Amino acid sequence: MNNHTDAVYIRQWVELIETRWQRGPSREWKSYDFEKLSEEIFEATGAALSISTLKRIFGKVSYNNIPSVFTLNTLARFAGFEDWNAFKRRVPVSMSTQDVRVVPGTDRTIAGLKKIIWWPLLIIPVAALAYLFISSTKPPRRGSVNPSAFSFSSNKVLSEGVPNSVVFHYDASAASSDDSIFIVQDWDMRRRTPVSKTGHAHSAIYYYPGYFNAKLVVDTQIVQTHGLLIGSGGWLAMAEREVEPFYFKKEEYSKENGVVVDTALLAKNHLTFYPRAPWISICYIKDMGPLPVDNFAFETTLKSDDIKGAEACQRAEVFIHCKNDVVIIPLSAPACIGDLSLYVLGKEIKSREADLSGFGADLRQWTTLKIETVNKRMQITINNRPVYALDFSNPPTDIVGVQYRFRGGGSVKDTRFICQGRTIELR
Repeated sequence: MNNHTDAVYIRQWVELIETRWQRGPSREWKSYDFEKLSEEIFEATGAALSISTLKRIFGKVSYNNIPSVFTLNTLARFAGFEDWNAFKRRVPVSMSTQDVRVVPGTDRTIAGLKKIIWWPLLIIPVAALAYLFISSTKPPRRGSVNPSAFSFSSNKVLSEGVPNSVVFHYDASAASSDDSIFIVQDWDMRRRTPVSKTGHAHSAIYYYPGYFNAKLVVDTQIVQTHGLLIGSGGWLAMAEREVEPFYFKKEEYSKENGVVVDTALLAKNHLTFYPRAPWISICYIKDMGPLPVDNFAFETTLKSDDIKGAEACQRAEVFIHCKNDVVIIPLSAPACIGDLSLYVLGKEIKSREADLSGFGADLRQWTTLKIETVNKRMQITINNRPVYALDFSNPPTDIVGVQYRFRGGGSVKDTRFICQGRTIELR
């Protein structure tokens, strides 16, 4: 395999996907975008590519090697081709491989200027044809199966808290001999695991709390699914890592009316700001009973820890987690509102397309956030000033909790949900 040539085609595949998704340049994508892409690749091909693999392909994570043959073939199938070799044969690229080099720390390529002046012109027709092909076709299935012939359930080892193991019970004996059986823990396709057709149990670990739609998959067809709530056990604070997060001790961060994760706590646990401050996640996930996202109010007060210039933009995110959906409120220093993305129940608004300046605040000071939704009309208020209102169309679902993400630390207090005269204080 010629690594330089493959790097050229990987970049062309990236351009194709950017055109198809119309989510803007991939350099602006968040983890949520890669989660959705991972899920869509699995739905279309039956093959799982992890979020970290996709980030390497798109140059978001440093990685100097060419992906495996399995990964390249999966990319090609998602683009409507039989395999990677077919993709390379049918997508014209005439650059000399001697003039192509991989940018250190990424999977992206650079070629001599004289060799590539005309090359971008080819991307438009190639991407357009692939878009039409992908939009109108799906890979052939070996045959549809009857979902009622299969069973799928689960039991948690702990009633709440993480990490938490879950034992899945299934019956896939109705599958044909050439079908493959998988259990998918949810959108995180790293947790798509092959299981035996003759088996009946499979165990897995959840490191993050949330509401998950576990799936039993026969070949590429989802035959059974059920909701699985992994509660946080009250307030939970952790430093995000690739697989297993670092969990802070409750007595270290728990305060009378909220949570504090500051630089002193990070230093105590040997968590450094270099080369980049870690994402600190503070969450409260539980079954709150009927709490519909189309008619509710949410109030909270938060601030970022001042890490003395290491994170000048003071970026933070507030997630309202729902069954099957999510609200993501972005916050930053006023000077950094040019790179924000608001996501509300299937509707995304980016700062390059809308005025999100109201989401800028000095997060080193206590900042109040209020969300109120009436009949699918959401109003967002920051520091007692209405900053954005919008309608959403996704089907209503119940809220199961809240999550905050801070670069390098933050604090939360006075958090509550209000619905139909009922107030739920998160303590």
